[in-house]
Amino acid sequence: MTTIEDCKLIEIPRIQDRRGNLSVIEGDTIPFNFKRVYYLFDVPSGSKRGGHAHKQQFEFLISLSGSFDVVLKDGKNKRIITLNRPNQGLLIAEGIWRELENFSSGSVCLVLSSGLFDESDYIREYKDFKLLKK
Repeated sequence: MTTIEDCKLIEIPRIQDRRGNLSVIEGDTIPFNFKRVYYLFDVPSGSKRGGHAHKQQFEFLISLSGSFDVVLKDGKNKRIITLNRPNQGLLIAEGIWRELENFSSGSVCLVLSSGLFDESDYIREYKDFKLLKK
């Protein structure tokens, strides 16, 4: 059974020079090969995203611009992580409930996922998530 302790912040290598910064995700930067990339933007003030868990997929979230909070739950414990640096991401293990909230104006959340979209991999109701974690 996964717990919120299985979720961790990962530094993304950053190359700095007078022209600006460049970060690269390759090789073993993150502990899975990603098959899907998507991003959230123009999230209205006060809105929440996420509100689900995955049975099998891992995800890696990065705040490319602005900031937002990621609320992680494992059925017993809760942890809130603020993402606000484009060279740092949050690894979310399978079996972890996540909610994204407190988006700043202009924020962009990039998500790298270990799997293609598969509705059967989603747990969309928190009560179902709690039952699964028992």
